[in-house]
Amino acid sequence: MHAESGEWRRRFAEEARSERPGLAPLCLLIGAEADPSLDEAGIDAAEIELDRLAGLLPFRPGGPRAWATAMAELLGEQCGFEGTPGDYQRLDSSLLHQVLRRRRGLPILLSVVWMEVARRAGAPVYGVALPGHFVVGFGPRDDQVLADPFDGGRLLTGTDAELLVAGTAGSGIQPSMLTPADPLNIVQRILNNIRAWAAARPERSDVALWALELSLLLPAHPARLRYERAQLLVQRGDFLGGAAELDAYADVVTPVEPTTADRVRQQARAARAMLN
Repeated sequence: MHAESGEWRRRFAEEARSERPGLAPLCLLIGAEADPSLDEAGIDAAEIELDRLAGLLPFRPGGPRAWATAMAELLGEQCGFEGTPGDYQRLDSSLLHQVLRRRRGLPILLSVVWMEVARRAGAPVYGVALPGHFVVGFGPRDDQVLADPFDGGRLLTGTDAELLVAGTAGSGIQPSMLTPADPLNIVQRILNNIRAWAAARPERSDVALWALELSLLLPAHPARLRYERAQLLVQRGDFLGGAAELDAYADVVTPVEPTTADRVRQQARAARAMLN
């Protein structure tokens, strides 16, 4: 943990628990946790860039399709925001300040750029968490227009969306998949992506740890994350810390899963034995 990390985490927790959590501030605080060079001035610069991009949009272009088209022309064609398969291999692709700089990123981070720019300009915009591929929606459900920022802002037909879902989920699209994504769910999904990136790189367990710890600061999170953090601490050589977390998790699950709790307590004892 770098020197400013405690302050960033305090602000992250405060923002996540506010009445209307801000998507851009939360994403930028994730970036500050990941990148020690990102300071207050850098966070301000990223917000200013989002404001600048919003100012380049035409004034209220019209309905949902007009908004989506204007966004695609600005961010996709003029500014070059898009993604490539190689972006999945970079941690930078999950960090908003780097995505704004590189104009490359994962679908969900490019969608965050779209949402934050469009929202500032007054568009009826929201994220749509399709299985395996995040896109952006404009307008009400009966007049909804979807765009894929990863593909430069290509407007999606119903068939396009069906193919995206079928390619990742292996099933047809359901109406529930097209509902606006909650900002905190978006943040959790970003942190999950970061953890998946780190899981494929055992030497970056430090990244997995801070992503887990930020997830635990969200007001709603799976209890199992505490167990995963405990296991990670043991893997990183913090046997006492990991054992204490395992015991705490066992206490939580004892009323509903006593067998699981017994197994976790055995793991805690094994972790302490590694000190002998």
